[in-house]
Amino acid sequence: MTSPEQLHDSVEETAQEHAPVSATEKDTSVGDELGEESLAIPEEVPTADDPKSRAVKRDFESAGFTIDEFASLLSKYDYNFKPGDIVNGTVFALESKGAMIDIGAKTAAFMPLQEVSINRVEGLSDVLQPSEIREFFIMSEENEDGQLSLSIRRIEYQRAWERVRQLQKEDATIYSEVFATNRGGALVRVEGLRGFIPGSHISTRKAKEELVADFLPLKFLEVDEERNRLVLSHRRALVERKMNRLEVGEVVIGAVRGIKPYGAFIDIGGVSGLLHISEISHEHIETPHTVLNVNDQMKVMIIDLDAERGRISLSTKALEPEPGDMLTDPQKVFDKAEEMAARYKQMLLEQAEEGEDSAGVMNV
Repeated sequence: MTSPEQLHDSVEETAQEHAPVSATEKDTSVGDELGEESLAIPEEVPTADDPKSRAVKRDFESAGFTIDEFASLLSKYDYNFKPGDIVNGTVFALESKGAMIDIGAKTAAFMPLQEVSINRVEGLSDVLQPSEIREFFIMSEENEDGQLSLSIRRIEYQRAWERVRQLQKEDATIYSEVFATNRGGALVRVEGLRGFIPGSHISTRKAKEELVADFLPLKFLEVDEERNRLVLSHRRALVERKMNRLEVGEVVIGAVRGIKPYGAFIDIGGVSGLLHISEISHEHIETPHTVLNVNDQMKVMIIDLDAERGRISLSTKALEPEPGDMLTDPQKVFDKAEEMAARYKQMLLEQAEEGEDSAGVMNV
């Protein structure tokens, strides 16, 4: 028989088995069943509005590089643009007064319309296209807005002078179009640079004003970038070309184009040669006007070809059958010119042979 004490203990155990379970007990229970740590939030974890939750420990020593190295790395991308530098840039906008260019600076650089080319252009699109990459010359420091000013014309200008100096060094003959004339001569463009042909170096029967739009062969007389002087000669180019077909001792027919106190200028096939007063006759002449007239047709002999100076020296004295014939019987000089020229050549040949013989004797 069960005692009252035993019955009380049995009822109490039964009540405990069917009593509700608390949340904490459930978590502990589940955690124990799953074999995991409790899912409850530890008391030491700060809340979102706690300043401690935003604290970050900055440890540069363990970052892999020093602060100095970091600054050095940044400096590689801090471009230092200076006037006179040539840089690559990308065109990203064409405007009415110029172009916006990306060269990697803090602010887009600007190129004025007048700096787009050494030649005249109608608009920016004649030279540039959006997204095009090319070289630009930095003209000035940054303005108050941090913007640089660029130029293509300056680059073309520098390179044009380099090419012109090389052409002069090679003594090249170039062809250029006359775009204007003035009292002193004619104006042309060479590699985009403005060149000047003095009137004394223009050899043509045309009036100077009629040369506009004509292409002329030219040689260089002066190339001076510092003084911005580019001087050319049409006469030298023609003389050189003519000289390639001429030789000393040759007789040619020419026409008197001009008479000066020191001699006459004779047109021989498009180029001008000088008949000096001392080469007109063996007899003394006070002035060429007493012997020659403008437009006279005459035969002259070439006595010197100076390609470097573009000069052809002529003579009628060497063609006189008798001294003074140019004064008394110029037609006789004209008729016997070739015969006298042959004698002159023979004389020069004999003199050359005598010179060689004399040199051989001296060497012995």
